Amino acid sequence: MPIPASPIAARSRRAAVALAPLCALLALSACATPEAQLRQGLVNAGLSEPMARCMARPMVEKLSTSQLMKLRSLGKTGDLDPRRTSYNELMRHLRAMQDPEIIRVTASAALGCSLG
Repeated sequence: MPIPASPIAARSRRAAVALAPLCALLALSACATPEAQLRQGLVNAGLSEPMARCMARPMVEKLSTSQLMKLRSLGKTGDLDPRRTSYNELMRHLRAMQDPEIIRVTASAALGCSLG
């Protein structure tokens, strides 16, 4: 004859079942986070929202996590004014990172998005 489950154990199982969809949702949102962060960083660096949205996906696909972390700092530099940052100014900041792959991927994404 099986021993009946205690009310506390039953409540814990129900809570775990109820939290499972929330955990799945959080896991899915974590997958999109690098692209969203990069997109916001590009906007903060002076790119328009549509251009940043277009560029973020190919950049996230082609750059490593450490390279994306370097780019995250780009929007936090105090001397980039989103209203006045030119393409040349942005590229100057990218070159200062001394990572040719970041420059190549960013320039390629910008060109692809500019040409449509």
